[in-house]
Amino acid sequence: VQPVESGGVLVQAGGSLRLSCAAFGRTFRDYAIGWFRLVPGYARESVATITWSGRYTDYADSVEGRFTISRDNAKNTMYLQMNSLKHEDKTVYYCADRSSNSVPLKDPRYDYWGQGTQVTVSS
Repeated sequence: VQPVESGGVLVQAGGSLRLSCAAFGRTFRDYAIGWFRLVPGYARESVATITWSGRYTDYADSVEGRFTISRDNAKNTMYLQMNSLKHEDKTVYYCADRSSNSVPLKDPRYDYWGQGTQVTVSS
C-alpha cells in the first residue's frame, strides 16, 4: 500500500509549510523514509531522509537549515517542516520508504512511493 502525502498548498515566499506522510494499513518499512521532489527532467531529488530510529538524517544542501524531517513511529507518520520557502522550492513532493540499509539514505531506490503533493510558492 502506498504512503499518502498531504499538506501541499500555495504559500508565499518566506513562509512555512508542513507536509505529512502516512502509511495506512501497514507499518513503515523498518529502515528509512524520506522526502523527494521532482526536478526538471522528471527526476526525483532527495530532499530529506531519516532512519527508523531517527538517529541519522540527510538533507539536500539547498534545504539544509530550512527544512526539518521528523517521524512519529507510533502514528506511522512522518513530516517535513519547511521554513523560509523559496520560489525554487515549488514542485511536487513525494514521500517514500524502504527496508534496505545497504545504500545511502539519499539514494532514490525506495520500495514504496506516494502519489505526491504539490507545493507552490508565490513571489
